[in-house]
Amino acid sequence: MRNSLVTRLYTRRYGIYVGEDQFGNQYYRNPNAHRAPGLLSSSEKRWVLYNGDPEASRVPPAWHAWLHHITEEPPTQGGVPDRKPWEKEHTPNRTMTAEAYRPPGHTLRGGKRARGTGDYEPWLPS
Repeated sequence: MRNSLVTRLYTRRYGIYVGEDQFGNQYYRNPNAHRAPGLLSSSEKRWVLYNGDPEASRVPPAWHAWLHHITEEPPTQGGVPDRKPWEKEHTPNRTMTAEAYRPPGHTLRGGKRARGTGDYEPWLPS
């Protein structure tokens, strides 16, 4: 199950909708949740309902900061500074997918790579 039934029921009963990211993940909070003393600076519980498979790398940095109480205000309310011009758009981890990076010579890219330069000689048993 993508988002468990228990999580959906808890969200419906106690969750306060905060916002949505560019991937369609929805973020919620419960300011009245009871936490053990000393675990977090804030007693507020925050969570995400993933749009699709639950993959933590699909949470953008700004929302990650909010989920982990690094910032108090969510990105939708200006809780994170604007992106710098040199920052790339966030992309999820593509390992184990068809879009994963495969270097030249990888078996799924034909298993052939360019010959090395003249300074390399493979060891051959005599």
